[in-house]
Amino acid sequence: IEIEQLLARLTGVNDKMAEYTNSAGVPSLNAALMHTLQRHRDILQDYTHEFHKTKANFMAIRERENLMGSVRKDIESYKSGSGVNNRRTELFLKEHDHLRNSDRLIEETISIAMATKENMTSQRGMLKSIHSKMNTLANRFPAVNSLIQRINLRKRRDSLILGGVIGICTILLLLYAFH
Repeated sequence: IEIEQLLARLTGVNDKMAEYTNSAGVPSLNAALMHTLQRHRDILQDYTHEFHKTKANFMAIRERENLMGSVRKDIESYKSGSGVNNRRTELFLKEHDHLRNSDRLIEETISIAMATKENMTSQRGMLKSIHSKMNTLANRFPAVNSLIQRINLRKRRDSLILGGVIGICTILLLLYAFH
């Protein structure tokens, strides 16, 4: 309450400063005064924001403590209850824990899959840019393009010759083995 009163007083002071800067008798230092006024308004806004954030955090912690206290009371009262219901509740709690663990594992798997998807998308973009740059280079330098085509042609020819030699050797080896 005291902090709220102080913030209200600071708001009043800022309002009085605004009235003073807007009055007709202000000297030619109007730009400096406006800057000072704006700075004080920013400070007030920061203080107010921090106060509301701290107050909300405090209220959330208090509610959590109240809830946890009531849950503890319920657990203690339940533990002092009958044995059959106690065993049944323990089984339900174990099942609930298993379900929570399964849910957590599923969430982790989904996050891993999403990260993999993003990584694959970025790799696809990089490969597309590399492909377009290679095409640009090939079109810009026809000698490089023709050289690459000749290399590919010789590579195909060499692989055909090597395949033929291996095939003939295999046939001769089979004929020798069965003769």
